[in-house]
Amino acid sequence: MSMRRTGNEPVTARSPLRLRFWLSLWGLAWAAAGTALFALAGRPGWAAACGVIALLAAVDLAVVVRHIRQGPHYQPGRDVPPYEPPPGP
Repeated sequence: MSMRRTGNEPVTARSPLRLRFWLSLWGLAWAAAGTALFALAGRPGWAAACGVIALLAAVDLAVVVRHIRQGPHYQPGRDVPPYEPPPGP
């Protein structure tokens, strides 16, 4: 399959959702561990900062899972051609 440019790549770009899924999961695990360890160490400021990061990673993980479950419109494979942008003004 040859890759040819159509000039509308920013509009038809595909997000690497599976990579985002694993990176969000990795970030969530580290942030949750950081929250717990800093809380045990008596560092409430750092624990709160890690908690905020854990919350952001959890929200991103939920969005990514939602997009993956919505099917090939959000995560097309190599056999699905790019979508043409909608006609605009």
